[in-house]
Amino acid sequence: MRMSSLLFVFAVGLVGLAWAVVGQHIEATRMDGALTPLAVYEPSVTGKDCAPLALISHGAGGSERGLRYLGEALARDGWRAIVIGHRESGLGPLAADIRSDGFKQGIADLVTNADAYRKRFMDIDAARAWANKTCHAPYAVLLGHSMGAITVMLEAGAQNKLDLKAQGGFDAYVALSPEGPGQVFPADAWRPIRAPMLLITGTRDRGLDGDYTWRTQAYDGLGPGCRWLAVVDGASHMDFGGARSTNARVETATTTLVTRYLDSLRRGHCASAPQLDGVALRTK
Repeated sequence: MRMSSLLFVFAVGLVGLAWAVVGQHIEATRMDGALTPLAVYEPSVTGKDCAPLALISHGAGGSERGLRYLGEALARDGWRAIVIGHRESGLGPLAADIRSDGFKQGIADLVTNADAYRKRFMDIDAARAWANKTCHAPYAVLLGHSMGAITVMLEAGAQNKLDLKAQGGFDAYVALSPEGPGQVFPADAWRPIRAPMLLITGTRDRGLDGDYTWRTQAYDGLGPGCRWLAVVDGASHMDFGGARSTNARVETATTTLVTRYLDSLRRGHCASAPQLDGVALRTK
C-alpha cells in the first residue's frame, strides 16, 4: 500500500476514535493558561495507598478519547491511567491541513513541529500536576503511540534535531510505534536514555521514514538496562492506536506486554520476557 493511502487510513481511523466512550473526562490547566483535556481511568481496585500513575500520549491527529483499550487495561491492573489530549497536534490541526497528498504532509509537519512538542510537554506536566493533587503516585510512567512515542523518547532524554529538552523524570517509558533515525532523531539519539523502556512495533507498522525494521533502530540505540523490544506479527500502525476496527489479538498482546513489564518494574525488578504467540521479543 502506498504511504499516502496508509496515512489516509490512519487519519480516518482517528476520526472514528472521536466517538469512543472514555473514562472520566476532565480538563487540567496548563502553565500557559490553556486547558488540557484528560480521560481518566481509575483503578478497578482501590486501597489506602496511592495507585501508580500511567500517563498516555496519543499520536498526531488523535485525542484523549483514543487508546481506550490501554487505559482500561492499566486501570484493571491497578494503575491510575490518564490519556492526555494534545489539542495543538490533534485532529483539528490535522484536518485543517488537508492537501493534494491528503494527510501525508500535514502529519510530517506536525511530527517535526518543535512548538507542538513544547505544548505536549506542558500537557504532560498539567496531567501529572492534576493527578498529584489527589495523592502523589509512588511510581509514574509515560506511554505514547506514534507522535506520542516520539514525545516519550524526548521526555526520556533522547537527542533530537528540534533542539528540544523535556523535564522527563518518569520511572519508566513505553513507546508504541517508535521512530527510528530521520526527521526528528539523529543516529544513536537514544544512547543518553537511562530509564527502563519498552518498545512495541509490528511487521506492518510502516512510518514516514521506513518500515518496522526502521522503528527497531531506536531499541538498537539504547544502552544496557531493562529494555524490551516486541515485534507483533501482522500488526499495523493503527492496530496499536486503538482504531474503531480494533485488532483484539494485537491489543491483547500489547496490554499483556505493557502490564507485565511495568508491574515488575514498580516491584523493583525486571521481569523475564513472556512467551507470546506471534510476538518476537528481544531484551537487554
